[in-house]
Amino acid sequence: MMTPWGSLRLLAARTVSAGAIASRSLAISKPFQMQALAAALPSQTYCTAVAQINGLVFRQLFEPVSCTYTYLLGDAETKEAVLIDPVLETANRDVKLINELGLQLKFAVNTHCHADHITGTGLLKKLLPGCKSVISVHSGASADVHIDEGGVVKFGKFALEAKSTPGHTNGCLTYVLNNRTMAFTGDALLIRGCGRTDFQQGCPKTLYQSIHKKIFTLPNSCLLYPGHDYTGQTVTTVEEEKSLNPRLTKTLEEFESIMNNLNLPRPKQIDFAVPANLKCGVQDV
Repeated sequence: MMTPWGSLRLLAARTVSAGAIASRSLAISKPFQMQALAAALPSQTYCTAVAQINGLVFRQLFEPVSCTYTYLLGDAETKEAVLIDPVLETANRDVKLINELGLQLKFAVNTHCHADHITGTGLLKKLLPGCKSVISVHSGASADVHIDEGGVVKFGKFALEAKSTPGHTNGCLTYVLNNRTMAFTGDALLIRGCGRTDFQQGCPKTLYQSIHKKIFTLPNSCLLYPGHDYTGQTVTTVEEEKSLNPRLTKTLEEFESIMNNLNLPRPKQIDFAVPANLKCGVQDV
């Protein structure tokens, strides 16, 4: 018999074709008993996953050009919230949702200095006074708050702990919810993949060690939310990636060979995205 957790994971990992329309809503009650209700991936705009974990407001949002996921987390009681990896072009969408939910955005957080899109943190600070930008101290980027391994971003009774996971860039951070049920891996670990290592201080060996030591040591049931996905998937788990990721199940030597021979095209937006993101997404400062 499949457990409630197993049923949820089956739904959460389900892929959706480009033209498919569905809806997903997840309700989680103590102690992590799950009830899956429906599933949604609007094909033209963004994919939304809704969860309530002991009073946590959670939304997964999608930007289709760079295939970037943005994550909104809030305390349902205090209304304090954080936004992870906002994109400039969808900042107004994010502000609208934040206001609709009656949340107060305390922090706009980046997992690293992005090369494939301009961050929305600079615009969000203008649209939502009081919001502060957050990024790794090793990113080389401007921000109101610079954090490192063990740094904590608090919102209401919840907190995100930063784990340093370099390898894609020197300043990559994975943010782990304080109850260790969710983690946001940015471009370090993707669903059945990982971030590229051929630019921006990338290093296959460093990335391999970061994932195995910092992410794969989280509880097997911990939900992992990536910075991007290009196949319609939305979430995975530590257990899945430890056993099914075609790159990270290899030896270090095999992984290095794979990463050094990907021959990927140069990101289209890198020449203007990186300079802008070094200034919190604000180009004219």
